[in-house]
Parts: sequence; structure tokens; C-alpha cells
Amino acid sequence: MQFLIEIGDPLRHPCQALLLGCFEDDLADPIFTGIDHALGGCLANLYRQREFTGKQNKTRIIHTLGKMPAERIVLVGLGKKKDLTMERVRQGAGSAIQSMRDTGIKVCTSLLHLLGDDNGYILAAVEGAVLGGYTFNHYKSKRDENDGIEEVRLLFPDATHLVEIEKVVTEARTLCEAVLFVRDLVSQPGNVSTPIYLAEKAMEMSAKLGISCQVMEREEMERLGMESLLAVAKGSRQPPRFIILEYMAAGVTVRPTVLVGKGITFDSGGISLKPREGMEKMKDDMAGGAAVMGTLMATAALKLPVNLVGLVPAAENLPGGAAYKPGDVIKSMSGQTIEIVNTDAEGRMVLCDALHYAQRYKPAVIIDLATLTGACVVALGSFASGMMGNDESLKKAIRSAADKCGERVWELPLWEEYGELMKSDIADMKNAGGPEAGTISAAWFLQKFVGKSRWVHLDIAGTAWMEKDRPYMPKGATGVGVRLLVDYLRGIAKGR
Repeated sequence: MQFLIEIGDPLRHPCQALLLGCFEDDLADPIFTGIDHALGGCLANLYRQREFTGKQNKTRIIHTLGKMPAERIVLVGLGKKKDLTMERVRQGAGSAIQSMRDTGIKVCTSLLHLLGDDNGYILAAVEGAVLGGYTFNHYKSKRDENDGIEEVRLLFPDATHLVEIEKVVTEARTLCEAVLFVRDLVSQPGNVSTPIYLAEKAMEMSAKLGISCQVMEREEMERLGMESLLAVAKGSRQPPRFIILEYMAAGVTVRPTVLVGKGITFDSGGISLKPREGMEKMKDDMAGGAAVMGTLMATAALKLPVNLVGLVPAAENLPGGAAYKPGDVIKSMSGQTIEIVNTDAEGRMVLCDALHYAQRYKPAVIIDLATLTGACVVALGSFASGMMGNDESLKKAIRSAADKCGERVWELPLWEEYGELMKSDIADMKNAGGPEAGTISAAWFLQKFVGKSRWVHLDIAGTAWMEKDRPYMPKGATGVGVRLLVDYLRGIAKGR
């Protein structure tokens, strides 16, 4: 999707479709009233007849029938004016773009960004449009010609602050390209997206952006003692990979932020086999690793002055003659031993070695992302990621970034009492604690491998994939985590 900035009057601007944000309780906006007057009171009549009310994310397409240079007006509801936020603008833009998908419209002009003086509204309007217009149709032999908007024009009344506006638009597009990169990775089928494929994509991306990329193979992991990660990979013919990405732009004296992402490219559950229903969705079990890669991509492209390391332990979890089994005892890279009680609790097994490896960077903070537990979906659904950690200021910063970008998080407790669930009779700990507090016990397990580092764990099991369309998250992979982490890193760059 391309973006152009144009200067002009909405009433005199020729276009296929003019996108207009509308409120439930305020019809006095000059642009709204001007368009309504040009259309002979059509908009006000729609409100009177309750055919359109301005309710959030509701849309309506009206043909102007030659009364304006714009061929159509696309109305999108934003709710009550006092409740307007960047997130509502983001959702409104996404809803409007989706409403035009099957209309044959290829180019539209947006006025959504004019709802306030804050450049944040420009950012939100661009993000909503790009993310809402995403489709994954790589494997369709016949693609729909009406597959969505190709170009969005942002209309401004004058050229004031044009250079600043262009910068905001460019940065928003750059960030969204990283999110779409992640969505594409997560959407790929498991026979394509293997650990080797992830490593190749990491190398391609890093070469374009000047990021250092190292990929460990099985032999080197064996030398380092990553037995926990390797145990998960034993049942598959696909060899594991450990991807290391380094972007150092803040100087050698600055301790890096280390991101760790679960990279299970397909999760059958292993010997503890998952139910048949829904197993095809387990191609998304590498969404955390993809988000780490996307965050490195965006950070480098935006040239943020931070030091950032990304670690992605990648493997397939399949049953087989060599697969690890319930009852096995595995020695992790840290030296701690783990009794396997559930081979489907494999995400924490690959993460624990990666978290221990992260210690060699003497990190300022560690943040891990993982589609880790179904229990998190039960607790929070698909509206928020679970957050746990050992540092209040870090959790506060993550929460602030999440609220700003719309990728919400909700904190769960991580009290020491939950460790009782993970006690083993024959090893230092078990790899699963049973049906109670599954999300928390998984995080408690991970905490044992972060040392004294400041650390936050984000369980994105419910937010990495949507089962139905949302305003700027079409059904499928969401790319969650990238915008949140980039906003957090921007805060670091600004010293907040």
C-alpha cells in the first residue's frame, strides 16, 4: 500500500472514495457539515433515520452521484467525540479499508488524520490503513482482482509542517512493514516455515539492514549444552536452529535489551499429542520468534539509537522414535534439571536455554515473547497478552507502550507460592504444573533461567492469531509484539 500527501479542499478533491470519520454525538465538524451540505443533507438524514449513527467502527459507503468531485464518501464511526483516541482512529482506518475491499476501489483519500493536531493521529491513520488492508494470498492460484486498496492519499488543508508530516508517514509505514513481515512468517504453512526457513529469513533481513546475524546448528548447540532445546527437536527430521541477531547503535558501554522469542515452527505436542481439532493452527507457534525478528527489522530500519539483541530458538515438536518422552529428565544449559511430564510444554524448554544464553550479554533487560499456554487464552481471550515479570519499572514501561499502541497487556501474579506446582521428586523442577494456573506456572519456570536480570514475559498465545476479522487485524496472524516493543525501545532512546 502506497501513501501520498496532498494539499486541497475535501469539497473540491477528485477521488474514487473520500474517507470521513464521524462521531455519534457531534455533527458540527466543518468538514462533515460541508460534505453534508454538498450532498443535500444526505449525511444528517442518515443519522435521523438511524441508518448510520457514528458508532465505533461501523461503516457506510455513499455514492455522491456527481454532487462532489469525490465519487463516494466512506463514513466510519468513531464513537463519542470525548472518547476519541489514537486507537479509535487506528481502528476506524482499518475498518474503512476493509469495508472497501470488495468494491473495486483501488485509491482512496483519507481525512481521518485531521481529527486533531497531534501527529499521533497521522501515525494511527496510516497504521490502521496498512494493517487493516493486509491479506495473505500467496498460495491462491486465482487471486481476487478486488483485493483491496493499493494507494491512500492523506489530504491536508495546507503545506504547514509538511516535512514533519512526511517523516511521520514514512516511519509509520516502516513500522507496519515489519509487522506485515511477521504476519507473513506466521501465516506460512509448516511445510514451508521450518527452522531452516526462519534462519534464512533472518539472514536475508539482517543483510538488507546491516544487522549482525549468526545461526547456530545442532553441533554448536550440543557443545554449549543446550540439551533442553535439542530435546524438543529430537522427534523431527527438521534440524533445529538458534538464531542470534544483534543491532548495536548506542555504543559499547550501553548494556543491550535482549529479546527472546519462541520459534516452534510446528507444534504437534510431541508424544503428548494434541487433539486433532485445530492442530493446523499450530504453525503459529513461532509467532514470538517472528515478533523478535520483526522488532529487530523495525528498529534497524528506523535507526533507533539502542543496543538490541534478538534470540530465536527454532525447532519442530513432533512425535517419533527419537522424541523426548514424559518421564525423561533433561539437563538444561544452565545446569538445572527438568523432569518432563508433558512434551506439549515444549515452548518453555526451548526458551529456558535461550534465556540462559542471554546472560552472556549482561543485558539491561530481557523480554521474552511466546505463544506459550492455552491457559492464557482461557484467562484473557484474544484481547490482551499475559504479562509477568520481576521488575516493576519494566512492567510499567511495557504497559505504557501497550496502552499507547493498542497491543494491550494484562499482568498476572508471579508469587513464589506458584513454584509449588513445579516441584519434581527426581529433578530440580517439572516442565509443567498441571491444570491450575498454567500461564503463571510456565512463567515461574522461565524465571528460573533469567538470573538477576530485569525480565518480563509476554504470553501471546491469544493475541498472535485472530479467528475473525477485527478493525486492523484481519483474520489470521496479527504480528503482535512489534509495535509494542518498538514503542518501548523508542522510550529507551528518549531516556524515559
